[in-house]
Amino acid sequence: MKRLLFLLPFLVFIACKHKDKKEPVAETRTSGTVKMLVDESFSSVLDDQIEIFKRDYPDTKFELVHGNENKIMPTFLNDSVRVAVLSRMLTPAEEQVYAKKSIPVFTSRFAIDGIALITGNNNPDTTITVDEVISILRGKNTSGKKLVFDNAYSSTLRYFKNLAQVTALPESDIYTLNTNNDVIKYVAEHKDYIGVVGVNWLLKGERDIPEFIPEVKIMGVKNLKGKKGDQAFYKPTQQNLIDGIYPFLRNIYIINAEGRNGLGTGFATWLLSQRGQLIVLKSGLGPHMMTTRDINIKNKN
Repeated sequence: MKRLLFLLPFLVFIACKHKDKKEPVAETRTSGTVKMLVDESFSSVLDDQIEIFKRDYPDTKFELVHGNENKIMPTFLNDSVRVAVLSRMLTPAEEQVYAKKSIPVFTSRFAIDGIALITGNNNPDTTITVDEVISILRGKNTSGKKLVFDNAYSSTLRYFKNLAQVTALPESDIYTLNTNNDVIKYVAEHKDYIGVVGVNWLLKGERDIPEFIPEVKIMGVKNLKGKKGDQAFYKPTQQNLIDGIYPFLRNIYIINAEGRNGLGTGFATWLLSQRGQLIVLKSGLGPHMMTTRDINIKNKN
C-alpha cells in the first residue's frame, strides 16, 4: 500500500505529460506550415491577407522570407522554397527548371499594384509624363528631374528598365538607396528628386514613417500618346488602378510549385476568393476581380 501511494503521484504526472503533448498538425489546404518567398515591395498587402487567413484557419503557420526579386528568385529556382509572391510570372527558362522535375507550377494574379512617383511638398512640379521618365532612364534627360529607387535589384527598377528598354542605367539622374522607406524620407528632404515606390508601400508608410508621409505628394502621370491614360495626368488612385488608366501598373502574382495539395495551394485559392479579394480592395489596391453583390427583392403580393 505504501509503495502504491508513493507511485501514484508519479503515475499522475506521467499521465498529465502525455495528455499535454499536442498531436502534430496535419498538412492540408487549411492547416500546417508553408514557407513563402515574398518580394519585399508587397510585404504589407500580404501581411494583411495572412492575418485574416489565420483567423479563419488558426492551425496554419507562415514562414516568410522577404527580399528583393534578385535575392529571392535563386531560392525559388533551386527548389528550396516552392511558393513565391512576385510582380511577374516565371520566364519559360525558369518554368523549365520545375518541368524537368515533373512538378507543375500554378501562377495566379490576385492584385493590381501601381507604382507611384512622389516628390517633396517643396517641389513645385506636380506632374510628369511617361516620355520624361523614359528620357531620364535612357540618359537623355533635359528636364533636370532626378529619379530615386529603393535598390538596384528591386522589381520596381526592373519594371522601369523594361519600360525604357535599357539594360544599363545612366551615371547621372538615377539614384538607388536601400528601402522604400529610405526613398520616402529622401524625397521629403530633397527638392527636385522624384521617388519611385509601390502604392501599397506608400499606404504602409502611413503606419511605419508617419512623420515623412505628410511631407511628400503623389505626382500625376500622363501616358505615351496612343496608350490608355494619354488624355490627362492621372494619380494611382484605386479607381484608376482598377480602370487601368494609370500608366505604371503591375500585377501581383502568387506562384505555387508545391506539387501537392498543401497549405500553399489552399492560400493561393483563398487569395482569389471573395473574402481574399475584398481584403485587396480594402488595402487600396486593385483586386484581380471585382466582387458583385446580389440584391434580392421579395414581392409580398
